[in-house]
Amino acid sequence: MTGPAAQDPRSTTPTPPTQFAPAGRRDRSSDIKLDADGFALDAAPDAEPVRDEPTGGALDLEERSSLRRVPGLSGASTELTDVTEVEYRQLRLERVVLIGVWTQGTAREADASLVELARLAETAGSEVLDGLVQRRQNPDPGTFVGSGKVAELRETVQATGADTVIADGELSPGQLRQLEEKLKVKVIDRTALILDIFAQHARSKEGKAQVELAQLRYFLPRLRGWGESLSRQGGGAGGSGGGGVGTRGPGETKLETDRRRIHRRIAKLRREIEAMSTVRETKRGRRQARSVPSVAIAGYTNAGKSSLLNAITDAGVLVQDALFATLDPTTRRWETGDGREVTLTDTVGFVRHLPHQLVDAFRSTLEEVADADLLLHVVDGSDPSAQDQIAAVREVLAGLDTPAPPEMLVVNKVDAAEPMAIAQLRAALPGAVFVSARTGEGLDRLRARLAEELPHPDVELEVVLPYTEGALVARAHGEGEVLGERHTEDGTVLHARVSEELAASLRRSAVDPAHVS
Repeated sequence: MTGPAAQDPRSTTPTPPTQFAPAGRRDRSSDIKLDADGFALDAAPDAEPVRDEPTGGALDLEERSSLRRVPGLSGASTELTDVTEVEYRQLRLERVVLIGVWTQGTAREADASLVELARLAETAGSEVLDGLVQRRQNPDPGTFVGSGKVAELRETVQATGADTVIADGELSPGQLRQLEEKLKVKVIDRTALILDIFAQHARSKEGKAQVELAQLRYFLPRLRGWGESLSRQGGGAGGSGGGGVGTRGPGETKLETDRRRIHRRIAKLRREIEAMSTVRETKRGRRQARSVPSVAIAGYTNAGKSSLLNAITDAGVLVQDALFATLDPTTRRWETGDGREVTLTDTVGFVRHLPHQLVDAFRSTLEEVADADLLLHVVDGSDPSAQDQIAAVREVLAGLDTPAPPEMLVVNKVDAAEPMAIAQLRAALPGAVFVSARTGEGLDRLRARLAEELPHPDVELEVVLPYTEGALVARAHGEGEVLGERHTEDGTVLHARVSEELAASLRRSAVDPAHVS
């Protein structure tokens, strides 16, 4: 059978944004040129050498973009109508309507919260059709919003053809059930939406376990059963089905069985996470034993934390204009201008009303912030709610068991912000450093501030080391701060600031331990 070729449904997939590799790294695939027959042309003799492999972040972004939810596949169903569709099957884009309750604050804050919910929905792969906000003193205990707003919401759902409603808040099991009964579509809340995004973006074993634990804790009180029809134990009086006095009745239902299985799974996940956190603590302990200063990069989601880590250390981690694009903490080594070795760790982002299940599940990851020597708090300078985001991050950090380290505010994306907004932030945040990870503006100032703010070694000494102790000299350069170095007939004269432990090793290995100053 001949005829025009069917259009590839994958051609409707939106093109992912261009991923630029950090300085010094390039994706070779973008540098290949083809002739008319499709064969690769030889590079020019003076062409710039390129890396054969793309960065890790570019690979992650390609994998994430390879399966996207697209509209218009098989109408309102994702079921296959022809076996030939299996090659092009993709997830259907959910069409959602947002609903929020404005109980306190200004109208601008209420609108900003709904806009953020829309961005979360889009990050999860949904298409936002409309959004409604109701001004109330408190959310309705039965349906979250009043009965009149529920009727209006149902009309909006029917008019737009939405299949999901997302509430800007955490719904109780009763509110969830009543809303679905009245609206006749699926209803989820802000917490479930964030958990869904985390489940999509988690990559490491520890990250996946933490997200699963948070999801199970959230869904446990929201399980729905089918009453006594699924009971496993016989009931009634007499007969072979009777179990004797005290055992007659509906028996154990499927719902109760599911709850018990979830409790067992939660206990197992907690043990696994505790074991993985022990490994993380061991690695952190080794760095602390070597007196390597550590910097934790924290901040609101999509503030540019990963971009900043790439700009400072050339880490090559994933960078995407999306909320919670990266979840797994990434640690990279960096050397200050005076030669000291420092570690920078990119942690998970924060958001308003971060679900407490996630805070508890990611506690081991958040400990990277608490145990750091310096907290690099990154702020999105182009966001109108920048100061509200600072308050939200500090609120989460205040809930940790241990106090947070000294904080350095870094206002990022100054290239995308209005000059008036930047001027207002400079007046409100006098100690902040203003940078652009994309253009490089202010990065030299940030590196200098980091070297100033990081703790300096405690002991200053001058020692003469024999030339056979080159390893100790290298340790002094890597772990301490070398103030001077010269070579004499007796050995290497080293003037440095180092830790107590390294100072003791230097004294023991000195040419003349009695004359160490």
